[in-house]
Amino acid sequence: MAKAVNTPRRTRREQAAATRERMIRAAIEVFSEAGYVGARMSDIATSAGVAVQTVYFTFHTKAELLQACFDHAVLGPDRLLPMEQPFLTDLATAESGRSAVTAFVRGNTAILTRVAAIKEVAESAPHEPDAAAVVERTEGLRREGLGQIVELIAERWGLRSGLDAAEATDLLMMLSSSGPYLTLRRYGWSEEKYAAWLTETLARELLA
Repeated sequence: MAKAVNTPRRTRREQAAATRERMIRAAIEVFSEAGYVGARMSDIATSAGVAVQTVYFTFHTKAELLQACFDHAVLGPDRLLPMEQPFLTDLATAESGRSAVTAFVRGNTAILTRVAAIKEVAESAPHEPDAAAVVERTEGLRREGLGQIVELIAERWGLRSGLDAAEATDLLMMLSSSGPYLTLRRYGWSEEKYAAWLTETLARELLA
């Protein structure tokens, strides 16, 4: 008779975290299929295999759940805070502006693969104040982070002649956003081809 193997039971906190993760993944799927307006909390609950009360107890509103989806996508599977992301360490220790841009593009592309779809969902509901607020908050945090990257590049390697930090941040915001990424992917570009294009474009537009 085979000996029973004792598997460690998850703690209540671990179970709650796993349930929360399952609800977020279900929400991303439902949001992507139905859009922000069309997505129902009951559908998300069904997809996640939980009671709808559990979804409301955890996230309270659909807008809070949308924000959780954004945060989950940005932080990635390891739940690393923005300044803990490995590519930022590579960027900070780069020996040239080109190497810094390459490190940024690598990390930014990885984030876009996770966040682009849910960002498109939020931006497709501009007349929904809650969804618009999520986009505004997320873009504000993104501008703050990219502004710090521009400051680092300007201090260590210099910006292109005639380009100030504010304009450089604008360019970085636009070129590295989900819009160009999704458009080029729909045109059949691979992630590698997109990353190569973005690296060349940013090096040309930003670096001295």
